[in-house]
Amino acid sequence: MFTIENIRAAESKIKTGADFPHFIKEIKEMGVKRNDVYVSNGLSIYFDDEDNAQQVSPDAYPTLIVNTESSSDKLAHALKIHQKGGTDYFTFCKQAADAGVEKWVTDLDEMTCTYLDADGNELVKETIPTI
Repeated sequence: MFTIENIRAAESKIKTGADFPHFIKEIKEMGVKRNDVYVSNGLSIYFDDEDNAQQVSPDAYPTLIVNTESSSDKLAHALKIHQKGGTDYFTFCKQAADAGVEKWVTDLDEMTCTYLDADGNELVKETIPTI
């Protein structure tokens, strides 16, 4: 079973989107099965295989206004830059909010990350590279 301290330690190693696959590998080894991240306030909820949840809120994360008009093209562009290491986490979150992303759900069994708008519509679903 993972703890908030384990998660925070793993999160602290993420500098850009290029670090995301390493982060996923680490938390998967801890027993995390799913992670939901809410863009407006940065709240992350980590679930194990029994749907027990641990919540992790960022230390300093100003509230972001999520655009009511979603754009999968804007999101895809922001993801491309972020995954190449071109932006930090908060910059990506601002870009995701601008693209209308309410939250993203990472499924560690499927190894996918799905970005959803406020109505639950899928904007982008990606396969997470394995390391």
